Amino acid sequence: MAFEADVPSGNGFTMDATVESGGQNLGPSPVEALLSSVAACSAMDVVSILEKKRQVVTDYHIEVEWTRPPQGQFPRPVLSIVVRHVLKGENLDPRAVAKAVELSDKKYCSVIATLRKCPPVVSEFRIDS
Repeated sequence: MAFEADVPSGNGFTMDATVESGGQNLGPSPVEALLSSVAACSAMDVVSILEKKRQVVTDYHIEVEWTRPPQGQFPRPVLSIVVRHVLKGENLDPRAVAKAVELSDKKYCSVIATLRKCPPVVSEFRIDS
């Protein structure tokens, strides 16, 4: 159940299922990778914006909460996502942080924008001999 993501940057990674689902837990599940992409995309934006606003961030992490239908019910799409930015810093201006989060959420984060657009997905196959 482990699959290597071979990406254009050359920085591939392994995704796998949990042991209970037939995998070896060698990496994040595809859903975990998707939600981690939401967090990383937004975090990169927020850090960049706050640096430009001369805000000194000393600690930063994102908590992502999501809901899905129960195990055994298919499909199990992610139904809701909450992205919580948790920051520490020297005299952080709450208005600057709020604006940075808003800009990431509404303007810059490509991953969040993609999820909001619900792009069509086409599945194809090819059998090589």
